[in-house]
Amino acid sequence: MITWRGVLSRFLGDPVAIGAGVVLLVLVLMAVFAPLLAPQNPYDLMQIDIMDSEMPPAWRAGGDERFLLGTDTQGRGVLSTIMYGTGISLLIGAGAVVVQAVLGITLGLIAGYRGGWVDAFLMRLADIQMSLSTLMIAIIVLAIFSAGFDANTYADYAIFMLILIIGVAEWPKFARTVRSSVLGEKNKEYVDAARVIGLPPRRIMWGHILPNTLTPVLVISTIQVAEAIMTEAALSFLGLGMPVDRPSLGSLIRSGFEFIFSGSWWITFYPAMVLIALVLALNLLGDWMRDVLNPKLRRGED
Repeated sequence: MITWRGVLSRFLGDPVAIGAGVVLLVLVLMAVFAPLLAPQNPYDLMQIDIMDSEMPPAWRAGGDERFLLGTDTQGRGVLSTIMYGTGISLLIGAGAVVVQAVLGITLGLIAGYRGGWVDAFLMRLADIQMSLSTLMIAIIVLAIFSAGFDANTYADYAIFMLILIIGVAEWPKFARTVRSSVLGEKNKEYVDAARVIGLPPRRIMWGHILPNTLTPVLVISTIQVAEAIMTEAALSFLGLGMPVDRPSLGSLIRSGFEFIFSGSWWITFYPAMVLIALVLALNLLGDWMRDVLNPKLRRGED
């Protein structure tokens, strides 16, 4: 049986997990408290001066102590844009995973518990969905969306569109995981007992079977947040994600990419390093959780 004390003990005994956890915690706190910690609000035009554009980091010749990591082409401090951009990337990643989980858990529960043609239909639907690239679907939908609306409308709804598109495109991963767990749980004695006393299928699925399938869901959620952040970064780099004036890490990388070989390397370099650290930390924690919560691995250690 998994206990929080046992999980904490294994976490404190794993230097890689501790390192990943610390990095993730620092980045999350940096994003949450960006309005208080950031030297500049990159959304406030009154704080931006175009004359400050493309300043190098403060320790290099021509740098300014106001801008520790330099400035971008609009005169915004790179450190400030990273703080705010990390928050947007995390929001999109977490929001997309919530959409994936709601759809995937619901359909996976129904498929696994009902079986028969319902299971076959939902799993074939999942197969079709998984055969299509998430990036391809997102590019098509966002291209249509950006073409059908003006720039201001696109900017206002871009974050919601990204969450919705990435979430809908990735639901089969949750559905297949939950379905597999349900197939192993639905014939156990506690489920038979619930049926005997007359509980409705909906209550059995959500109140009895679902709690026993949440361990793999928790593991896949961590990894899916990282994948969603990477997908958003790729879309923003292609010009179909967050607009430049409301930066995510991906749009920050894109905004400075054309200047990377002209000397202003810091505009792209630092957001890219933060993105790599964020995704790596999430993946390492996901791998650690999978190893800790996997019953087979625990038996092997015992």
